Amino acid sequence: MYKILVTRNLPGKALSKLMEKYEVELNTSSVSLSKKEIKEKIKGKQALLCLLTDTIDREIIDSAGDNLIIISNYAVGYNNIDVEYATYKGIMVTNTPDVLTETTADLAFGMILTIARRIVEADQFTREGKFKGWEPELLLGSDVYGKTLGIIGMGRIGKAVAKRATGFNMKLIYYDIQRLPESFEREFNITYVKLEELLSQADFITIHLPLLKETHHFIGERELSLMKPSSYIINTARGAIIDEKALIKALKKERIKGAALDVYEYEPAVPEELKKMSNVLLLPHIGSATFETRSRMAEIAVENIILALEGKMPLYILNPQVQEEKT
Repeated sequence: MYKILVTRNLPGKALSKLMEKYEVELNTSSVSLSKKEIKEKIKGKQALLCLLTDTIDREIIDSAGDNLIIISNYAVGYNNIDVEYATYKGIMVTNTPDVLTETTADLAFGMILTIARRIVEADQFTREGKFKGWEPELLLGSDVYGKTLGIIGMGRIGKAVAKRATGFNMKLIYYDIQRLPESFEREFNITYVKLEELLSQADFITIHLPLLKETHHFIGERELSLMKPSSYIINTARGAIIDEKALIKALKKERIKGAALDVYEYEPAVPEELKKMSNVLLLPHIGSATFETRSRMAEIAVENIILALEGKMPLYILNPQVQEEKT
């Protein structure tokens, strides 16, 4: 019987499907397994179901010996896994895209509204008993309707955010390595611009890039200096895409008006400087955090494992050549 290591309990009933077919070692603790623990527990296992918070590097992959068939990542991103080395070792690596697109787009647009209208500040103000009546200048925020939204990264989530913005009559501009088909641009009245143009024109900038070597610190001091003093930056992608030190500096010097972050460069650590700023919205990486979406992610992660162990192509595989070579 195949043996599987699952690094954390998951919502929904998907894991029971694994347990019916295979021998599963499940970490039921609310605390993540340490690297040392994963290295020990992965020995003799044919499959690993891990989270984006688990760093699966060469050491861990080698600890599995020649047994490991698949690493199933419970996330759309996979920068936590050394995919190149796994491929070299003949190990399939899978993820869970598509299912979290709409949920993450919901949050991204919600963050735009929240930071612009100072909703968290207003809630805290009211709870603290400071509300004494309507005032003309009480907690003035920024309009969203009719403003310019700049989208960096027009993959599935970026497109979903663009669709939501049309309901707010926003002017849409975007930047990506590849330009979208003209049919999409016409349908959503969205314009492709160079990165520098986007940064200087947008009132709200939302990031939807994967974390790669090329996108690490993609937004740094130079890029932030091009933004308007009245603009906001929103990040639901990966923390290290923004140089946090540069962001803090820009916020302190009021080069930009605010930021809304769901991810952090050295997650879960959040800089104390950001915590002290009232014009910064800080969320604990909840982009896909609805019961429906997280449960579906678990189903996909489990299905990827079952298909791989049955000698079939997983639903979402990052290195299909591994499976192709075996068949």
